[in-house]
Amino acid sequence: MIKKILFLLLFILSVNAVFAQDKKSKIAIGFDYGFGSEFNNRNYTFTNHFYKVQLYYRLKETKHFQYEILVQPEVNFGTHQLLNLYFVKPETHDYIHKREEYTKLKDIHEYVLNLGFLIRKPIDKVFSIYVLGSIGPMITDRETERMSNGFAFADVLALGVSANVNQFRFDIRPSARHVSNAGINSENAGYNTKNIEIGISYRL
Repeated sequence: MIKKILFLLLFILSVNAVFAQDKKSKIAIGFDYGFGSEFNNRNYTFTNHFYKVQLYYRLKETKHFQYEILVQPEVNFGTHQLLNLYFVKPETHDYIHKREEYTKLKDIHEYVLNLGFLIRKPIDKVFSIYVLGSIGPMITDRETERMSNGFAFADVLALGVSANVNQFRFDIRPSARHVSNAGINSENAGYNTKNIEIGISYRL
C-alpha cells in the first residue's frame, strides 16, 4: 500500500514538473533535415540536401505572438552543373578550359552557421505558424562559374507550421535560400533554391 502511495505521489510530482517546465521553458534544441533544388532557369542545375542542429531561445511572448532567436549550424550537400556554357564569357581568363570544367556535374559541400529570428503565432495549444529569416557565414569547398570557393553567406526565408506533443515540437517549413559571397570574391552570381525542411525539437 505504501509503495502504491509513493508511486502515485511520484507520478503526480513528475507530471506537475513537466507542465511547470512546459510553461517556463524558453530554450529548445533540435534537429532539421531539408532538401531542394534551384528555381527554374536555363543556366544551371543545383540540387541539395542538408542537416541542421537547431537551438531556439524565446525572447518574448505577448498575447498573440512569440519572438525567438535561432542558431543553426548546418552541413549542406549540393550537386551543381552549368547548362549554359555561354555564361562563361570570352573575356574570362582561360574561358574555354573553364567552360569545359564548369559544365561537368560536381559535388559541393557547404558549412554554415545560420543566425535567425522567428515570429510565431500560436493557433491553439498544439499548433502554431511562423515566419523565419536567417543569415549566416559559410564556407564552400568548390569553385563554380557562379561562385568562388571559400567564404560566403547563406540567406534563408521560411514559413512554417509546428505541432507540440508534450515537450516535443515537430516542424515542417518551405523555404527559399540564396547563397552568395557579397562581392568578396570574383564570382558572385550565387545560387537560389527552393527547399522543404522537416524538424523536431525538445524544450529543455
